[in-house]
Amino acid sequence: MFIATKSISVRNHTFILTNQRAAFWEKEKALILSDLHIGKTAHFRKNGIALANHIMKSDLERLSALIEYFQPEKFIVVGDLLHAGDNSDVDEFCTWKNQYSGIQFYLIEGNHDRISEALEKKLCFHHKSEWLEIDGITFIHDFDTVRSGFQITGHIHPGIVLNSTVKNIRLPCFAHSDNQLLLPAFSEFTGLDTKNLPKNSKFFVFTDAEIYEI
Repeated sequence: MFIATKSISVRNHTFILTNQRAAFWEKEKALILSDLHIGKTAHFRKNGIALANHIMKSDLERLSALIEYFQPEKFIVVGDLLHAGDNSDVDEFCTWKNQYSGIQFYLIEGNHDRISEALEKKLCFHHKSEWLEIDGITFIHDFDTVRSGFQITGHIHPGIVLNSTVKNIRLPCFAHSDNQLLLPAFSEFTGLDTKNLPKNSKFFVFTDAEIYEI
């Protein structure tokens, strides 16, 4: 797996965007991502739709590669860590996570994060809240139009359509504006929203080999 990077400045801090659907905040040594939707494949299987569990394994392999590459001290999930509560995929995630017990695990709750007290204990968070502010930067799952300051968000699963004479190509992206960094969905098993993107943004589109601004 190849990790391509692109550095951007956010309120005088350097954030490194990657083609593996995550960002890294240098100052805080924090790996930041959103919308893992752990348990989605197990949820579909439970409801009679046959899906291989290699989908989640692939997401976790990419996450392990990012951890090895950046050596983070914090792991911040900006919402929708889970998809449908507790299931067998969550057990597999917890087994994977136990390899990295030295990394602090922060969850900003998303609309899918229905987490019971027992499940919260199982997941072993260092911090769980609806939003988190560090150095004037707010982490929140969906953009809050009332809140002032800079926000790092998820939820939208942003994508860009690239038009060509052969066919139109849909690719995931980051969207960066004066008051927001919108993260792509980390899980590859998600759709793309190409309609509801933040206005006046720079878009960073990525493939398996590169990341570039459009």
